[in-house]
Amino acid sequence: MGRVTKPGLDQPVGNAAINRVPRQMIRETVEEVRRELGYPGGLQVVISIPAGVELAAKTFNPRLGIVGGISVLGTSGIVEPMSEAALVASLAAEIRQRAALGDRYLLAAPGNYGMDFLRDGRELSPERAVKCSNYVGQTIDLAAEHGFRGLLFVSHIGKFVKVAGGIMNTHSREADARLEILAAHGARAGAGGDVLNRVLDAATTEDALDVLEEAGVLEPVIRSLLEKIEFYCDHRCYGKLPVGAVLYSSRRGELGRSARAGELAAAIREENLRRAEEAAAGGTGGPRETPEKNEKQGRGKP
Repeated sequence: MGRVTKPGLDQPVGNAAINRVPRQMIRETVEEVRRELGYPGGLQVVISIPAGVELAAKTFNPRLGIVGGISVLGTSGIVEPMSEAALVASLAAEIRQRAALGDRYLLAAPGNYGMDFLRDGRELSPERAVKCSNYVGQTIDLAAEHGFRGLLFVSHIGKFVKVAGGIMNTHSREADARLEILAAHGARAGAGGDVLNRVLDAATTEDALDVLEEAGVLEPVIRSLLEKIEFYCDHRCYGKLPVGAVLYSSRRGELGRSARAGELAAAIREENLRRAEEAAAGGTGGPRETPEKNEKQGRGKP
């Protein structure tokens, strides 16, 4: 059974990672059996999940600070297939936890490529980033809801070029238009019809970038895309917080940064440095309860 080691989740630090609804269901079931058997005494319940440690490694648990095993979640008691709602709920939990840990600036990457880019660049820590998948709009909503002072996305252009068209869920089943958006911005940068047709016929976004670079318009196209990305992100959050983006390419590395990206990256680095200094000095977040303390107080059992 996993245990909570970071604040911001359904259970306090130190408790077994069993959410409120399954805890209530366990209690009710045990009480029902106790009444049927006419047993007047107390009971201690031990939850054991075989191979929980191995299963947990394949989930969001390590990122959420749930260690030592799998968690028992749930809000209704009904098991449903993994859905978009479940994925967004996991994203919401991670963002809520970043806020509870004291982060004031949120760093987000759509997937593993973004995390790898952060790791290779060494400018910003991938451990600090939330993996937002295709849910750009929901990430902006959640950042505003939890009072973050700024949000910085780091993304491959193949994913985030869609945001320049106002597409806030970047899954291919929702919308594509990558090449069409690139072609539109290529036209704005002065590319001719032949170039635009080659962009539209490109097999991948990376191939389309080759065409634009060959035509000498790649740099203005990237600038134009970044302006539109900021525009649509601002529209999504109604200006409640500054949102920036860093775009990169697998072949070319970093392509460009939106107007606010540099300032946001600096704020995140400063926050990371402050965190490191606080950790070296013993921390300033106050004492946190240990699993042993919680168990002694009876809060570690459902």
